Parts: sequence; structure tokens; C-alpha cells
Amino acid sequence: MGQKGADTRDRLLDATRDLVEAGGYFGAGLNQVIAASGAPRGSLYFHFPGGKDQMVGESVRRAGRSIGDAMGGLAESGASAAEVVETVLRLLGDRLEASDWLKGCPVATVALETAATNDTLQQACSQVYTSWEAILRARLADHPDADDLAVTILALIEGALLLARAHRSRDPLDRVARRITTLLS
Repeated sequence: MGQKGADTRDRLLDATRDLVEAGGYFGAGLNQVIAASGAPRGSLYFHFPGGKDQMVGESVRRAGRSIGDAMGGLAESGASAAEVVETVLRLLGDRLEASDWLKGCPVATVALETAATNDTLQQACSQVYTSWEAILRARLADHPDADDLAVTILALIEGALLLARAHRSRDPLDRVARRITTLLS
């Protein structure tokens, strides 16, 4: 695939992520993705022969890698586990607030809407969450209950994002950041 094809594919994935995050899986139709991306209709089917599920799954994985890369980079910088989580919560909070409370976690909306009924998307969401847990677990390796702690922290982050979006306030994110710092002390 040439650069033009890669750019078109990227635009389709970016548009899919934005639309799904803001309006959910069922609120993001293929016509909306085409319009938002500016890509020709034939490009959608060329790049994603598996249709919407393939495109959404790849979009979820891509967004998950982006957040995972940020988490991993922080962890590799020598930041403590608490600092990694605080920074991730701040970055996600900034993103949520900048989007006028539309864009929380790029995985959660898809997971909530489709995981029980769509194996393809359930697997994509599960893979992303598993990768995030692994990053946290590696940073928490000195803790005797690193596995449980990684899942707990991820659940706290996801819950805080949901509450922040519902309340249109950063307060849940700030509270969870403080509680995680205490938990890891």
C-alpha cells in the first residue's frame, strides 16, 4: 500500500474512532465515517473488507496502542506507578474536557455496547484492556498482589472516566488519582 492508501486508511480509522467515541458504535454509520474522513466509499471497502466491525476493531486497537504507548513511556521513564496513573488520568481528563465531555476512554463505549453480542469487537476490547493491565502489572512488579492491583487500578480509571463524563466534571478523576496514590503508598 502506498502512502496515499495509508493516509486514507488512517483517516478512516481516525474518523471511526472519533465517531464511535462520541456517538457509540450504533451511532456511527458507514456514511458518517466516509463523510468525516473525506475518503471515497470504495476505499472503505478496500481497506476494510470485513466492514464496520473490522474498521471499529482496528480503530479500538489503534486507540488502545496510543494510550498504551503513553503509559509504557511513562513507566519506562522511571515514574512511579502512582505517577504513571496520575499522568494518564490527567491526560485522559484533558482529552475528555477538550471534547466537551464526549471522548472518554476510546475502548469503553465499544465494550459497553457490543462486548456481549459481537465476538470480533469483544476480542478487540479485551486485547486492549489486557495490554493496559500488563503495562500496569509490570510497573507494579514489586507489589505482592500486582495482578489484582493492576485490574483494580484499571477499573478505577474506567469508572472515573465514566463518572467524569456523566457529571461533566474532572472531580471523579482527581479523586481517583488521590485514592490510587494512597493505595500504592
